[in-house]
Amino acid sequence: MPKKKLVSTSSALRVEVVSRLQRLPLSAERCRRLLQRAAALAPPDSNLRPDSSPVTPRTLTVLFAGDARMRLLNTRYRGVVATTDVLSFPTGGNDAPACPQEAPYLGDMAISVPVARLQAVRHGHGVAKEIQLLLLHGYLHLLGYDHETDGGRMDRTEQRLRRRLGLLPAHGRI
Repeated sequence: MPKKKLVSTSSALRVEVVSRLQRLPLSAERCRRLLQRAAALAPPDSNLRPDSSPVTPRTLTVLFAGDARMRLLNTRYRGVVATTDVLSFPTGGNDAPACPQEAPYLGDMAISVPVARLQAVRHGHGVAKEIQLLLLHGYLHLLGYDHETDGGRMDRTEQRLRRRLGLLPAHGRI
């Protein structure tokens, strides 16, 4: 089966959604709208990479994957032989586009639909909401946040954005 590529564009953000799954849990348009709203709400100082170069979030790719693909990506890039819910692959810095007419590339994220389904059941909300939570989490990683090393900065920012985006989960988890 050929992979689906659905591209949503706007002046603020271009989102490419890629999937080989039969059904997408969230439309490309809903993914784009959520990420565009998150980009507009993120505080100015959150648009920094770990190397402190400013980033204008313009283009990113979202892959909806199954567990086998996520396990492969997690093993290859993190050395963890297991599936996971979301992986983010930011570009190395403020990358210039290959073509001057193109927007800067922020990076890629991959979301496991089977893990999202399990987490949605566990937390008492729908899979679409879980996908939205994972999109926001992955987006913050693309901006350079790292909850494993930033002393809670990503968690606080994510919680604030969840409130502003209407994405507070039923059980208040982060």
